[in-house]
Amino acid sequence: MIAIGKPVTSPTVRAASSRGLVLCAGLLWALGARAGVTLNSARVGAADVAALEKFYVTAFGMQEVQRIQGGMEVMLNFGDSVAAAKANPAAQIVIMHRDSDDQKDSIAHLIFNVTDMTATVAAITAAGGRMERPPFVFGNSGITIGLAVDPAGNHIEMLQQPKH
Repeated sequence: MIAIGKPVTSPTVRAASSRGLVLCAGLLWALGARAGVTLNSARVGAADVAALEKFYVTAFGMQEVQRIQGGMEVMLNFGDSVAAAKANPAAQIVIMHRDSDDQKDSIAHLIFNVTDMTATVAAITAAGGRMERPPFVFGNSGITIGLAVDPAGNHIEMLQQPKH
């Protein structure tokens, strides 16, 4: 197992990690092939829901698609407008109120596909997030990975596929 944030130096570990990623991708594909099962959303927490919503709108261009419980929970999705985000069938991000932003678990995190890692990193830092680890190419996969933390302490992973 590779710990997020730790550099992988051994060629044997890198090769095993690459095989592990391929195996995981295959399992995820197989599990996703089950009729009637899809990802609905991913939930993160924040002491200040409105401030964290602003971060995701500013850093990632997301739109609010629903608000419930008097603003204690906000749903966001991608789209050029609120209408487009509401029509987007992709999984949403749900921001839910929590009492504290003191998060110690870095395993649970959001994972975004990005097409321009440099621009995404700039948007994250401009919106008040921070990079936990600068972008790096994972082994010989060609995939660039960036690890960030939002203002409420939630971890974010960004994946940029290799350009061909």
